[in-house]
Amino acid sequence: MLSGPARLRGTVGFGEGFELDFDSYRLRRGGRVLKLERIPMEIVLLLVERRMQVVSREQIVERIWGKDVFLDTDNSINGAIRKIRQVLRDDSDEPRFIQTITGRGYRFIAPVVGIEEPQPAAVAGQDFTSLRETASTAASIRTGKNEAWTVPLARSRSRVWLGIAAFSALVIVSLAGLFMWFRSRASQPSAGKIMLAVLPFQNLTGDSSQEYFSDGLTEEMITQLANLEPQHLGVIARTSVMHYKNSQTPLDQIGRELGVQYVIEGSVRRDSNDIRVTAQLIQTKDQTHVWARQYDRELQGLLALQGEIAQEIADELQLTLGDHKSAAAPAARSPRNYDAYDLYLKGQYFFNKRTVDGFEEAIAYFQQATAKDPNYARAYAGLADSYALIPGYSMRPQAEFIPKARAAALRALEIDESLPAAHTALALIVQNYDWDWQTAEKEFRRAIELNPNYATAHQWYAEHLMWRGRFDEALEESERARQLDPLSLIIATDNGAILFFSRQYDRAIEKWRLVLDMDPNFPRAHLIRYAYVEKGMFGEALADTQAHGAELSVPWHWAYLAVIYGRSGRRIEAQHAIEELLKLNRSKAMDPKIFADAYAGLGDKDQALAWLEKAYAQHSIELVSLKVDPGYDPLRGDPRFQDLLHRVGLAN
Repeated sequence: MLSGPARLRGTVGFGEGFELDFDSYRLRRGGRVLKLERIPMEIVLLLVERRMQVVSREQIVERIWGKDVFLDTDNSINGAIRKIRQVLRDDSDEPRFIQTITGRGYRFIAPVVGIEEPQPAAVAGQDFTSLRETASTAASIRTGKNEAWTVPLARSRSRVWLGIAAFSALVIVSLAGLFMWFRSRASQPSAGKIMLAVLPFQNLTGDSSQEYFSDGLTEEMITQLANLEPQHLGVIARTSVMHYKNSQTPLDQIGRELGVQYVIEGSVRRDSNDIRVTAQLIQTKDQTHVWARQYDRELQGLLALQGEIAQEIADELQLTLGDHKSAAAPAARSPRNYDAYDLYLKGQYFFNKRTVDGFEEAIAYFQQATAKDPNYARAYAGLADSYALIPGYSMRPQAEFIPKARAAALRALEIDESLPAAHTALALIVQNYDWDWQTAEKEFRRAIELNPNYATAHQWYAEHLMWRGRFDEALEESERARQLDPLSLIIATDNGAILFFSRQYDRAIEKWRLVLDMDPNFPRAHLIRYAYVEKGMFGEALADTQAHGAELSVPWHWAYLAVIYGRSGRRIEAQHAIEELLKLNRSKAMDPKIFADAYAGLGDKDQALAWLEKAYAQHSIELVSLKVDPGYDPLRGDPRFQDLLHRVGLAN
C-alpha cells in the first residue's frame, strides 16, 4: 500500500472556513456538512495528508482500489476531482486548493491549520470495536450461538412487515460503497463478473410461521443487488441459495458450488414496531469478514427512503465507473400500502413451492396485495406468472387461466414498464397461447436487457430458442441461466431438454441422471424416459416409469406407458394405456396433446393428428414442442402436420 505519512487524526482547516474531519470522515463549511461520496472523500484525505506534495494517479489508485486492478480508473479519478472542485468551488485554471500537475498527478496547495502529529490509525470514521462485535454477532448465525434480543412491544403489528424492502435497500447503500472494493480484488479479471450470493437470512423471530419474512428479505436483497451493476456484478438466484437454508455448509464449499467470490449472510429479528437486521459481507476463499453492519430501526416511514437510497447507489456507481458509464438501476418501486408488501411476500413464498396448491395460494395472496394497492406492479407480475404456469403443472386447459394471466401482465407493465418479471410473464403468455414468437422473443430480450442477472428470463428464453430449433443459441442462454442459478434443478433439466430435442440423446440422459441423483422425484427430469425410448432402451424407460410413476389417476403416467409400449411393439399394452387415458378424460377434461403423444407412440397417425387439432383448438401449451419433438418425426411428411406447424408459427 501507499508508503509515507500515516493518516492524520482530528480536524484540520483550510481556505475560507472549510474543515476536514479525519475521524468522522466529513468535510464541513460553517458547521454544515458538505456531501462527498466515498472516492472523492478518499482523494481529499490523501491530498491533504500529502499537502504540498505531488500525488500521482498511481498512488491514488493504490490508496482506493489496491494494487493490480483491472479498472478504467482514469475516468473515476477525473470524475472525483471534478466533484471535489465543485464542492470547494475551486477553479482548475486558477486553483486555490487542488493543482493539476500535467502528466504527474495532483497537489493540495492551500495552507492547512490545526494539524496534529500523525498517528497510525484505523480507517477514519470506522468504529472497529463495534464492527468486530457486529461481525461476531453475524458470524454466530452459522453456529447457532445467538444471544437473546428483545425490544419493547409498543405499537401495532401492522407496521412490522413493511420495513423489509426499505431495509434491503438500506443495507445495499453500504454495499454499494464496497462494490468497487471487492470488484478490484476478485480472482476474475475485468472481462468476467464478480459473483455474489445472498445466503438465506436467518429468521430469529422465534416464530416458524414467519419464515416468509426472512425469505422475503433474502429475495429483496437478491433483486436489488442484481440491479446494481449487472454488467460487472452477478448475483446468484434465489433457487440456488435456498439450498443452504439452515445449513452449516462451510463458506469455501459454498463458494465452489455456486462459483462465487463473496457471500452476504445475516439475520432478522423483529417485534410489533422495531426490527433488527444484521448483515455481513464475507470473502469465500478465506472467510475474511470484509464488512458487517447492524441496523436497529422503527418501521414507520422507512419505505419513503427508498427513492433517496436508490439515488445514492446510482451516484456512487456513476462516480466509480466514470461518467461514460450508465448509472445503477434504481431499486424496485415500493408499494404504497404497508399491508400490500406483506401479502406480496406471502404470495412469493407459496409461488416458489412450484406446486398446483402453491400456485393457488400464491394467486390468493397476490390478489389481496393488488386489492390493497391497485398500483403494485410486482404483485400483478406475480399473478401473471402464477396464472401462466399453473396449466402446465395441473394439465388443466389454458383458456381457464391465460386471459387472467394476460390482464395481470399488461397491468404490471402499464404501472411499471421497467419490471423484468412482467416482461417475462407476457413473453410466456404470447408464446404458449398466441404462438406469437416474434413478440415473445422481443419481450424476453427486453427483460434480460433490464436485468441481465434475472436467471428466469435466461431460462425461459433458452426454452423459447429451443422450441424454434435454435439449439446453439439455446444452449448459450441456458448456460447463462446456470451461472446465475447453478443449483437449480429446473434449469439443469431444461438444459437436458435442449440436448434431447437437438437429438443428443446420450448427453441428455447424462444430464437428466445428474438431476435425478440430486432429487429422484423431480418430475420433469423423468423426461429421461423419452430419451430412453429414442435410444431403443425400452426396458430402462419402463423401469423408470414403474419405479417413479405417479398415482394411476395421473394422465401422464398412462401417456408414458402408451409411448413406451407402442414404440417397443407391445400394442395391446399400449391400447390399454390409451383406454385408461380416455376414462380419465371422461371424468375431467385433459389437454388433448396427451392423447396425441400416446397415439403417435402407437403409430396411429390419423388419431394423433386428430387429437393435435383438438389441442390446437384449445391453444394447448404443449404444441410449442411440435417443431423439435422427435416423437412426431413419423408425421412430418404429412401435409396435415405441416399445415399445423404453419398455423402454430413453427413452419420455418
